[in-house]
Amino acid sequence: MAQQPSAHEVVEDATQRVMAVVAEASEYADEDPERYYRQVQEILDPVIDFRGFARSVMGPYATSERYRSLDEAGQARLRAQLDEFTEVMRLGLVRTYSKGLLAYSGSRIEVFAISDEEEASGRAAVRQLIYSGQAEPYVLLYQMGRDKSGQWQLRNVIIESVNLGEIYRSQFEAAARKYDGDLDAVIANWETVEVKPSEQEA
Repeated sequence: MAQQPSAHEVVEDATQRVMAVVAEASEYADEDPERYYRQVQEILDPVIDFRGFARSVMGPYATSERYRSLDEAGQARLRAQLDEFTEVMRLGLVRTYSKGLLAYSGSRIEVFAISDEEEASGRAAVRQLIYSGQAEPYVLLYQMGRDKSGQWQLRNVIIESVNLGEIYRSQFEAAARKYDGDLDAVIANWETVEVKPSEQEA
């Protein structure tokens, strides 16, 4: 059986492929953004654990404990809500990420290898630097984990010390309070917040 790519290799490969799309997209993204989003989506779909990310964002509303506490109908409804929110997050995250990357077309990007201990543990943080003409590079940390087949997948992103998963979890909890715990309303009205590098620079 072929050896699975390392966490570093997964991020490195996805980065190179996405940035190749970004380079081409500068010519057509304004006229046909959906084409651009689709191309990025195809690259990221196998790389990102969208369902795990969505479940984490839902926080206490999608824990195993809460699921077990529900009756059969409640469990079926929660599964459907998680499915729907996974798709909402999938589309929102890719669009947000894709829009942000357009500004970095042609930038030099470094992806750093992880330690053998991290590789063996099944959990790793892969560091990426984007050099875009600023005094300091733009720092991203990709939190990775292995799926059941042993493939590394992205579980969360930290952008310039801003934890995306935590931001979205707080957003979900605030929305759940606003809609009195009506998760269908939370999901229907969800908007993926865009975190821009310029907002994080001193």
